[in-house]
Amino acid sequence: MKNEQIWNDYIRSRTGVYEAFMPDQIPNNLISEANWMIRCRCRSSEDLGFTVQPGDICFLDYGQAYLNEAGYQHFGLVLALCMKKALIIPMTSNAATYQRAYDPKDNPNGKRHLMRLGDIEGLNKPSVLFLNDMKFINTARVIRITAHIPVSGTLFLQVKKRLRELIRV
Repeated sequence: MKNEQIWNDYIRSRTGVYEAFMPDQIPNNLISEANWMIRCRCRSSEDLGFTVQPGDICFLDYGQAYLNEAGYQHFGLVLALCMKKALIIPMTSNAATYQRAYDPKDNPNGKRHLMRLGDIEGLNKPSVLFLNDMKFINTARVIRITAHIPVSGTLFLQVKKRLRELIRV
């Protein structure tokens, strides 16, 4: 009972903070905080009973974000793994973002940092990657694996090619 009371008091106080500073983000912030509390001591998704692999499309919690960053709970494509961290490319199924994405055939003047994936088995809508927002994350941020793109397949190789074109370091 004591832990439940502590939790309820905490949620009330955090809700008050978010109401004062960012009322439109109350649910997202509280969910991210709860996910962090549950998962912050996990070394990787393996501590949660599953293994993430390159090519997996995952629903995950990016946590709080600054403007123009992926944040909170969204999907992402696992590009690579390094020391129990995943290089993730955030994605969305937002139709307006999909329309703005570069496509050599359908939208050659589109935004080059957005890449259309199209329909992926396991997802409900056509999706687009935010190539300019990839980041390494602890795989414990992954909530579930929803779909997979074969890493030796054409689509995954196109993603890697587009990233090389975008970055050009």
